[in-house]
Amino acid sequence: MGKAKGDLTRLRNRRRGPIWAAVAGVSALGLALSGCTVGGSSAAGDDHQLVIGFVSTQTGANAAFGQANTFVVDQIRTYLKAHPLVVDGEKYDVKIVVRDAQSDSTRAGDVAAELINSDNADVIVASSTPDIVDPVSEQCEANQIPCITTVAPWQPFAIRSGDKPADLKYSYHFFWGLEDVSAVYADIWKQVANNGKAGGLFPNDPDGQAWGANFPALTKTSGVTIKNPGLYPDGTKDFSAQVSAFKGTDVLVGVPIPPDFTTFWRQAKQQGYHPKVATIGKALLFPSSVDSLGKIANNLSTEVWWTPTAPYTSSLTGQSAKQLADAWEAKTHQQWTQPLGYAEALFEVAIAAVKKSGSTNPEDLVRTLAHLDVHTIVGEVHWGADPNVPPYIAKTPIAGGQWRLTKGGKYPFDLVVVENKLAPEVPLGGKPEPLSRDE
Repeated sequence: MGKAKGDLTRLRNRRRGPIWAAVAGVSALGLALSGCTVGGSSAAGDDHQLVIGFVSTQTGANAAFGQANTFVVDQIRTYLKAHPLVVDGEKYDVKIVVRDAQSDSTRAGDVAAELINSDNADVIVASSTPDIVDPVSEQCEANQIPCITTVAPWQPFAIRSGDKPADLKYSYHFFWGLEDVSAVYADIWKQVANNGKAGGLFPNDPDGQAWGANFPALTKTSGVTIKNPGLYPDGTKDFSAQVSAFKGTDVLVGVPIPPDFTTFWRQAKQQGYHPKVATIGKALLFPSSVDSLGKIANNLSTEVWWTPTAPYTSSLTGQSAKQLADAWEAKTHQQWTQPLGYAEALFEVAIAAVKKSGSTNPEDLVRTLAHLDVHTIVGEVHWGADPNVPPYIAKTPIAGGQWRLTKGGKYPFDLVVVENKLAPEVPLGGKPEPLSRDE
C-alpha cells in the first residue's frame, strides 16, 4: 500500500499554500455538477479513498465535447457502487468531483487548481481540445499531481512553445497526432477526384495554429496543395473572405469549432463555393452539428476516433463499444457521440493506474503511468510503447468517416467509416463519396 491518505494530505497542504493563494477566493458554490462530491480525501475515517477530479466541458462553444460526460460519470459511480474498487486487498471509496471549464482556458486552469487545493484530488482527468487539457496539465505539473488527459492531438498538448516537447513529469495524455489525422484525410482525398487544390480553414486557437502550421507538409505527398488565407478568430460571423479565397479549390480542410463551421458552410453554399470533398476536424465530430446543417451536411467528412462498430471493450465495466453507445441512446434518447468512449476511457486508465501501483501516492502513480498498458473501450492505451512520441504520450487508433443522410433511419445522419488504414480492426461501412453541388 502507498502512504496513508492523512499523511499525503498534510504534505500537499504544505506544498500548495504559497503557490495558489491567488485562487483561494474562488468559490466552489455552483461549480460542481449535480451529484458531484465535494470535500475529498481529507475526510475523517476515509484513509482508503480515491478522489478523481474531472475537468469537464459542459457549457460554452465546445460544449458538444462534454455532452456525454455527466452520463459517463453517473455510469461509473453506479458501477463502482456495485463493484467497489479493491487495491491490494483494501476496499477504496471512489469519489468523482466534476468541474465545468465552460470551454474557457483560464477557467480550466482555475477549476483544476480548485480540485487540487480544495477537493484534495489524487488524480485529475480532463478532455476536449488543447484549450482545456493544456492549462489543466500546467496546474498539475506545478502542484505535482498526476494528470490524465485526452481528446486533443498530442502535438499541441506536448509542444506549447518553440518546437520541442515540454518536459512533463505528472501529465499523461492519450490520443492520436497530426501525422495520423493528416494521413486519414489525405487518403480520403485520394479516393475522390479533385484538382489538387485545397482551402485551409484554420482558426487562431491552439488546434488551428497546429493544424495550419503542420498540415501542408504532412499532406504534401498526397498531391494536394493547401491554401491558407490566414488564421481567423473563433466566433467569426462573416466568412466571405475565406469563401472567396477558397473558390477554385476542390478540397476543404480545417478544424473550426462547431458553431463557426455551421456559419461557414451555410455562407459557402450561399456564395457558390462547392468543394468536392471536405474533411473537417472538431466541428463535424458531433451529430448535433451535422443535424443543424440539414441535407447540405451529406458526405461531409471527419476523423473517427471512436465508433460503436469498433471491436473494443471497457476494461472496467466490460461493456463493448456498441453496448456503451446503446446505453447512452437508451438513457438520453440522443445519437451516440464520439467523446462518449473517451470519457469512459479516462476512468478506465485512472483506476487501472491506482490498482497497478497499489497506491494513491502521486509518485507511485506517475511511475505506473509511465509504462501503463490498458486495453480500453477506445483501443489500447500504452505509454512508453512508441519511441516517436514523448514518453508521456500514448497514441490511439483513428479512422475516417462521412456523414450520410439516412432514409427513414432512427437519426437523420449516420457516421459511416470510409477509411481505416491506421485502424484496420474498425470495419469499413463504405467508400468516400464526393459532395453534391445540389445539396
